Amino acid sequence: MTIAPPPAVPAPPVQTRRFQKKQELILNAAARLFNRKGLKGATLSDVAESVGLSTTSVTYYYKRKEELAAACYLRAMAQINAMLEEAEREAGAEARLERMLQLYFSAAAAVDTGEMPEPISFYDIRALTGPMAEEVFAAFNALFRRTRALLWGQSGLSRTEQNSRTHLVFSLVLEARQWVRRYEVEDYAPAAARMADILIGGMGAAGASWAPGALAELEPPAEDTRDAFLRAATQLINEQGYHGASVEKISSRLSVTKGAFYHHNDTKDDLVAACFQRSFDVIRRVQRAAAKAEGSAWTRLCTAADTLVRHQLSSRGPLLRYTALNAVPEAIRPDLEDTMGRLAERYATWVVDGLKDGSVRPVDPFIAGRLVNGMVNLAANLERWAPDATCDTAPDLLAKPLFMGVLR
Repeated sequence: MTIAPPPAVPAPPVQTRRFQKKQELILNAAARLFNRKGLKGATLSDVAESVGLSTTSVTYYYKRKEELAAACYLRAMAQINAMLEEAEREAGAEARLERMLQLYFSAAAAVDTGEMPEPISFYDIRALTGPMAEEVFAAFNALFRRTRALLWGQSGLSRTEQNSRTHLVFSLVLEARQWVRRYEVEDYAPAAARMADILIGGMGAAGASWAPGALAELEPPAEDTRDAFLRAATQLINEQGYHGASVEKISSRLSVTKGAFYHHNDTKDDLVAACFQRSFDVIRRVQRAAAKAEGSAWTRLCTAADTLVRHQLSSRGPLLRYTALNAVPEAIRPDLEDTMGRLAERYATWVVDGLKDGSVRPVDPFIAGRLVNGMVNLAANLERWAPDATCDTAPDLLAKPLFMGVLR
């Protein structure tokens, strides 16, 4: 399948072809750098250096970094809107979801073969400031609403259920860009079909129901000052990205001085690594307890997912969103990525166990594990799309649809 290149940012008639070509070069370089360094970490001088220009030359096209970032976001959203427009031509929600995934994975393949430039990721979008931020946020909300209408416009679901499932599907599709690289490029299309199969058909064998057990032994330890720092930092990084969560903001949220911050933490990087380890420890405790629970592999999967989603909206949550990995210093990133991968693969092993005991239907274990892992991860900001969600209702809004089928 051929994917058209992303729409160019519209230029006034007086702009020359050379101007537009240089503008696209800057946008392409900026998207790559924002993805690797985060919105706050990359600078206009970084962009200029990567394309062999002076910073002054870049500011001729984009006066401020925020203006450049906004242009990157609007271009990426225009590309996704083009995919949704094509998917809207299909009859029925299942066909539309399948088409949307085909187009997204095809675009990912085109990026990885060099046929298309790398688009900016949306993980850091809330860190955007400046006069164009409102336009970008409005465009993103419109993209969300269009996805919601594409899949659930004619359903009998409540608005909260529609928003939650749209958040689930939209986020899992965007996060697929991270794990699909484990495949050869020619296998991206089959991976899209297998992901669609899981989202539409769920993971349970015939007759399966959503029936998680309780892990009552997982009473959290008493919160100390160190844990309070980690939780505050986790909340801010989830909201504003790695670079947006400054030492000053973390200290302010806890009503302590910067001196108190450094009494408990050597550096911000150490704190972020500790935030990840805190989240990983929670996931490990839940996975280990669920592994010992009675019942089928399906029951263990449901129980772990239910417990972790509840934790995200509890007073002890949230877990640190994995999107923060995109902006942490490269020195600490590989170990964190390896740990994240191992924890996701535990879900995959339970899927294999479920195939053996007959409680899970035939699905791709690797993709299923990544989707469960991604669903738990995105539960951290469910309240943004479903303000009335609670730790008691969140599993039915996110985990159950993934396990039973998002269109049911």
